[in-house]
Amino acid sequence: MATLTRQQRNAMNTRDEHFFREMGARIALARKALQLTQQQLAEQLGIAQQTMAHYEGGRLKVSASLLPQLAQILNLSLDELLGLPVRRATKRGPASRLEQQIDVIRQMPVTKQKFVSEMLDNVIGKTE
Repeated sequence: MATLTRQQRNAMNTRDEHFFREMGARIALARKALQLTQQQLAEQLGIAQQTMAHYEGGRLKVSASLLPQLAQILNLSLDELLGLPVRRATKRGPASRLEQQIDVIRQMPVTKQKFVSEMLDNVIGKTE
C-alpha cells in the first residue's frame, strides 16, 4: 500500500474542507428556502441541532448514510446536494436565456449564488 506524503494529505484535506463548506452552505440555503430551522431539520434526521450547525458550517463532515434522507427532506437530488451538475431531460432547440442564466449561476461560488437568490427574492416579493 502506498504511503501518502504530508503534502498529498494536506491537499486532500483542503479539498475535503472546501467540499464540505460548500455542501453545508447548500444545505443551509435549501433548509431556509423550506423555512425549516436547524432544530427541525436535525429532528427529522435524528441528530442534534449542534451537529446540524456543524454540518452547515462545514466544520463536520456529513455522514454518507444521511445524504439520501437529507436530499429527500430538502427536495434536492443527490447531485444537487453534492454540488454536481444537474442532468436535465433534453429538449429541442437552444436553451432559453433564463436556462442559460441559471446554468451560469450554478457555476458561481455559493456566496454569489446566495446574493443572486436574495436579489431574486426581492424582485419576486418573497421574504423570509
